[in-house]
Amino acid sequence: MPLVPNHAKRRMQKGGLALGFGVHHLRGAAVPLLTAATGHDWVFVDMEHGATSVHDATQICLAALGAGVTPIVRCCHDALDEGTRALDNGALGVIVPHVDTAKQAKRVAQAFRYPPAGHRSWGGPPAAYGFAPPPVKEAQKALNDELLITVMIETPEAVENAAEIAAVEGVDALMIGTSDLSAEMGVPGEMGHKRVQAAYEQVAKACRKSGKILGMGGVYDEVWAKAYIGLGAQFVLTGSDHNFLMSAGSARTKLLRGFEAAPPKVPKPGRKAAKAA
Repeated sequence: MPLVPNHAKRRMQKGGLALGFGVHHLRGAAVPLLTAATGHDWVFVDMEHGATSVHDATQICLAALGAGVTPIVRCCHDALDEGTRALDNGALGVIVPHVDTAKQAKRVAQAFRYPPAGHRSWGGPPAAYGFAPPPVKEAQKALNDELLITVMIETPEAVENAAEIAAVEGVDALMIGTSDLSAEMGVPGEMGHKRVQAAYEQVAKACRKSGKILGMGGVYDEVWAKAYIGLGAQFVLTGSDHNFLMSAGSARTKLLRGFEAAPPKVPKPGRKAAKAA
């Protein structure tokens, strides 16, 4: 079986947006189908904040491989082993939070790339090949090229080091975790604060210089999402399952309770038939 392509990465390489569906609470094979049905390009399995086991994460990743969406897992900063297991079992990318220095970024890149680019261990036939890969040397080179390895910029220190982080070989994208960054700056939730804007400009410049992808997480309002995409953000998290459910569910209950407050007049059965006679 040929290697399943990384649709999100290829879309961005052509200059497009890759939109991600965040998963905190949902489980099972239906998740990638919902991701595709809602027009998303990648599914973001959050093992940092969601109560998702490696087994749960990989089941979602395996289902995504045949659904036309790219499975990407976020592991904790100090749990890179969970990222490598996810890659062995279906994921086509890993996101690592709280990367503040080039040294930390290099450690991430080397953990997830096969030699000579890194030190990832070969765990046998990977799921991305349907467990039937070509010879090891060929498979490892192809996987190194296809994977999307992302580090998150979430502190003022990381912003200051963005140019050095972006220059690290093996790192594909720098995603700004805007919620944590704004909190670290002392302006929590102020996505359009002048310091947050300056951070986006600085990280975007670093990405352009090194030919890396700019990512955006935590920005969902129309004004600032548009502004930061205008600066070059392509790898974009649109929200997460709980946000989507709460938003849609609240809108539906509001609509129906409005009918309770002012019940519509319902025509009596048979009235039209009687008039017609």
